[in-house]
Amino acid sequence: MEKERLVCDTSIFTNPDVYAQFGDSPSAAFKNFLLIVSEVEGEVSVYIPTSIYEELKRMISDLRIPPKARSVLKIKSPKKYELYIPAFLMYEFIEDLRARINKGLRVAEEAVKTALQKKPEEALKFLRRRYREVLREGIVDSKEDLELILLALELDGIVVSADQGVLKMADKLGLRFLDPKEIRDTIEGFKSWYSA
Repeated sequence: MEKERLVCDTSIFTNPDVYAQFGDSPSAAFKNFLLIVSEVEGEVSVYIPTSIYEELKRMISDLRIPPKARSVLKIKSPKKYELYIPAFLMYEFIEDLRARINKGLRVAEEAVKTALQKKPEEALKFLRRRYREVLREGIVDSKEDLELILLALELDGIVVSADQGVLKMADKLGLRFLDPKEIRDTIEGFKSWYSA
C-alpha cells in the first residue's frame, strides 16, 4: 500500500476547536500529533511547507519536534515553477474576490453611517469584524495557504487544515482532505489499517 502524506496547516495546531484533539495547548498538540503519526511510521508522513513551519515557529514559542517523531516530519516547499493550476480556478477566484470587495465596500459604508451617528468606536468594531468576515473567510488569502495547496497537489497528499478557504480549494482541485474535527480519528484509523 502507498505511503500516505499528510500536508499540514498552522490552523490544526492553533485553532482551539481542532488542537484540543491532541493536547491542551498548541505546543502540546503539535508534539502529540507528531508522536501519534510516528506510531504509523513508514506508512504515514507529515509534510509542512517551509512558510507554514516558519509561521508555526512565530506562533508557538516552544515549538519542539520530539526525537521519536523526527523521521515522520518533512519540511518542504512546493515546486512552484513546475506546478500548474487549472485556469477555471483562477476565473472563480477572481469572481469571488470581486464579489468580496463589493461586500467589503458595503460594510465600510455601513460603518461610516454608524460613525456619523456619533458612535465611532462601535463603527470601528463592526467594520473590523464584518470586513474580515466578508473578505477573508472561506478563501485562500495567504501565500502559506497557497503553498499548502500546491504541496498537496505536488505530493498527491491529504490536506490537513481547519481553514475553510483551503478546504474549499482542495475540494475544487480534487485533493483529499480531512474533516478538521476527525483528524485524530483518521490517524488512529491509519494505525489500525496498517497494523492489520
